[in-house]
Amino acid sequence: MFEELLMYLSFPFVRYALIVGVLIALCSSLLGVTLVLKRYSYIGDGLSHVAFGALAIATVLNLINKMLVVLPLTVAFAILLLRKGQNAKIKGDAAIAMLSVGALAFGYMIMNLFPSSSNVAGDVCSTLFGSTSILTLTQLDVWISGILSIVVIAIFILFYNRIFAVTFDEDFANAVGTKVNLYNLLIATVIAVIIVLAMNLVGSLLISALVIFPALSAMSILKSFRSVTVFSAISSMVCALAGIIISILAGTPVGSTIVTVDVALFAVCYLIGRVRG
Repeated sequence: MFEELLMYLSFPFVRYALIVGVLIALCSSLLGVTLVLKRYSYIGDGLSHVAFGALAIATVLNLINKMLVVLPLTVAFAILLLRKGQNAKIKGDAAIAMLSVGALAFGYMIMNLFPSSSNVAGDVCSTLFGSTSILTLTQLDVWISGILSIVVIAIFILFYNRIFAVTFDEDFANAVGTKVNLYNLLIATVIAVIIVLAMNLVGSLLISALVIFPALSAMSILKSFRSVTVFSAISSMVCALAGIIISILAGTPVGSTIVTVDVALFAVCYLIGRVRG
């Protein structure tokens, strides 16, 4: 098995999948802790469906670089959801649910009305659940993912204290002069970028798992914000790496395998947390 893995690692496209997968997992886990604590977990699911609809538009337009459409639209809807906030007539969870279902239906309808290939069902399935093949990632995907991942990590490190304050007590953060709305906007924009990056790997329906499960696993056994964030980041990268390797050796879908490993880790951490009380 080890020799077979070394043989696969000699191919560039396998190394591309490993690099992109680990980077995406790291970025997702960093913001995942904040989103879970702020009760924004479901926003990832809603934005992933927006990204699916945007991808459908880009596919119909036959764009070579679909991210030129997908990224701006997803970020725009993330900002729209956040800016409306509590002042909207349609409140948080209802707005996300409407956006999620509407974008998903719109994307599927567009792909059926203007099919870009003879296998529409296969294209939709690949977009929703991630590609069944690791041959789809190019060197350009790796560079784009690498640059955006560095930006996300830098933002998290530079604004760590403010993100911490906004996560736990917005009223206090506001009282001491922190621009809460600005940092909430920053968080929403960054998570939108992560979702667009993750679509090629795990698909739009499974992206939320990369955001939620590592954070919940860490919270099951740890208490402090910093330790939870560090454990979440490390475990997410390990799960992504293990999931990709298993999918290569066993021939299973990459996205589903990564999520399955994340779920298994959560189950183990939850049991440890229960035993420790």
